[in-house]
Amino acid sequence: MARSELAQRVAVVLLGVPVAAAAVYWGGWVLGVALAAVAAGGAFELYRLAGLRGVRPFVLPGVLAAGLLVLIATSRPAPALATPLLWPTALVLLLAGAIAAIFTHGVEGRPLLAVSVTVAGALFTGGTLGYALYLRHLPIDPAAWPVPDPAREAWAGRALVAYPVLLTWINDSFAFFGGRRWGRHKLAPAVSPGKTVQGALAGLAGTVLLGTVYAGLVFRRWLDLPIGLLAGIGGAVVISLFAQLGDLAESLFKREAGVKDSGSIFPGHGGILDRFDALFFTIPAAYWYLTLTLPAGGPPWH
Repeated sequence: MARSELAQRVAVVLLGVPVAAAAVYWGGWVLGVALAAVAAGGAFELYRLAGLRGVRPFVLPGVLAAGLLVLIATSRPAPALATPLLWPTALVLLLAGAIAAIFTHGVEGRPLLAVSVTVAGALFTGGTLGYALYLRHLPIDPAAWPVPDPAREAWAGRALVAYPVLLTWINDSFAFFGGRRWGRHKLAPAVSPGKTVQGALAGLAGTVLLGTVYAGLVFRRWLDLPIGLLAGIGGAVVISLFAQLGDLAESLFKREAGVKDSGSIFPGHGGILDRFDALFFTIPAAYWYLTLTLPAGGPPWH
């Protein structure tokens, strides 16, 4: 790696980490608008990849819908509350795209793929990142905290959002360095030639290690959340697996499009899909895992 590229990577991290931390800390519309921008940008990159394969999705409606899905989750931060608006949004995008394709694509313009990719791109980015808002407001059984503590409730929401983000980063880091050190057997050479079985196992081991520590120190000791040791280990395994699957899925899309990076918005790091590919998978996975392991029924955390 050239020194200039390394400097660009470091600069992006030094700028991006505080911005992301501030968005998670403030939550609400600050987090929602930030993630809506990420979702819209990710959808744009996905449509660009499709365009390289001769597919012409409806870019502007899809980009707007991706951002809108996150904003709906922000205004109604629970799946049961958001679904009455989420599905109509996706359905309107689908039907409007099908109608528009009659006049813009015709039979030879691959209208089926154009409409499908438009809807899929919005759901893949906006539909998944909306789960960060659900995590931020995840309800819990009031019996876990007999005495109301607004400060602890606020920090619980932040810690729940940080959980899949930190573990995804650890997984990627351990997989990268573990693969460089011990990598021998290719994991999926046709999709991502650089990934190895040993790197994947290193990512899993590192994620389980941090996930266990996070569950024990942050969830249990600091916030007194009812998450046991086995549940903490299980969550780490789930996040590691989905992180690696998300990485492979984005690599598959890029390989089909014949490009190395999905974009260039982050100097030295590539595009939004390159940086958030795993999070599109791990954030929803973490939400659904925690809803199964945390006693629910209390008010949402803010």
